[in-house]
Amino acid sequence: MAIRTQETEELSELGEINVTPFIDVILVLLIIFMIAAPISTVDVPVDLPASTATPQPRPDKPVYVTLKADLSVSVGEEAFDWPMLASGVDMATGANRDRRLFIRADKTVPYGEIMRLFNALRAIGYLKVAMVALEQGGSEPIPGGQP
Repeated sequence: MAIRTQETEELSELGEINVTPFIDVILVLLIIFMIAAPISTVDVPVDLPASTATPQPRPDKPVYVTLKADLSVSVGEEAFDWPMLASGVDMATGANRDRRLFIRADKTVPYGEIMRLFNALRAIGYLKVAMVALEQGGSEPIPGGQP
């Protein structure tokens, strides 16, 4: 008992693929990646001179080694050439290698130059070295402040 209808001509197969859902999915993925890509990149601005560390007790007479923006170095208030840095620090500390030195560096000084100063102080035997920073929101220097 088969019934034959005359509508068989309308039920022919279509050879085209509907790409509208595919385009919708691709656009959603594109939007997700456009939002996620900037979030996944690391772009951290670093402002090293500011610190929120609690101030350490200040010694009676601290010895400051200052690295200026023009890369000149001073011990206390007296400027020294890089080759004479060892004698300047020895005069300021009385050749006491256990005395803590406080480094003040201008915020425009490249990090490599600060490391050069650390290495120069380490080479002459000063291992107790601290960085000085301004309190965040204040103008009082923090000797020995730890970031």
